[in-house]
Amino acid sequence: MRKIIVYSLFLMALGFFSCVENPKVIEQKKPRIFPEYSVVLDEIIRTKDGVIRGIDLNSKADIITKTETKSPSEVEHDYLYFEYAIDSITNYSVAYNLQKDSLDEVEVQINCNDLDLSARLFTDLKTYYEKKLPNPTEDKGFVVYNCFEGQRKPFVVSLTDNSTPNMGIINLVIYRDK
Repeated sequence: MRKIIVYSLFLMALGFFSCVENPKVIEQKKPRIFPEYSVVLDEIIRTKDGVIRGIDLNSKADIITKTETKSPSEVEHDYLYFEYAIDSITNYSVAYNLQKDSLDEVEVQINCNDLDLSARLFTDLKTYYEKKLPNPTEDKGFVVYNCFEGQRKPFVVSLTDNSTPNMGIINLVIYRDK
C-alpha cells in the first residue's frame, strides 16, 4: 500500500512538472534605420543624426562615450578606439581623434570576409553619403565628399575600398576641413 502511494505521488509530481510551460522567447525586430541599405549600415552609421553614429565633429569625449554602446577598447589623451563585431564575418572599428577635447576626426574601418557583402557595403556607404553630401569627387579609389553648407563648419568624408582578394576592407574617414 505504501509503495502505491509513493508511486502515485511520484506520477502526480511528474505530471505536474511536465505541465509547466516554459515561456517562449519572442524576438523583437528592431525597426530599420536605413531600410534601403544593407542591415550592416544600421549598425555602423546607427542614426541619421550627426555626421556618423549620432555624433558631430567638435563633440566632446564624454558625449562620444555616452553615445557609443560599449566602453572603448583603447583610451589615450584625445583618442578613443572602439571595436565591434557585427556577425561572424563582419567587424569594424571606430577611432575618434580629438584636439583639446573636441572631435577632430573619425576613422571607421570595416572588415568583411565576404567580398560580395563588402562591395555592397561600399556601394551603400557611397550612396548614403551622396544623398547626404552631394557632388562627390572620385580619384584613384577614393570617394571624397565636401560639406560647406549651413551652420556646420566645413568637413570632409573620405571613403576608400582597400579590399584584398581574401578580405573586404573599407575605410571611412570624416575630418574637419582646414
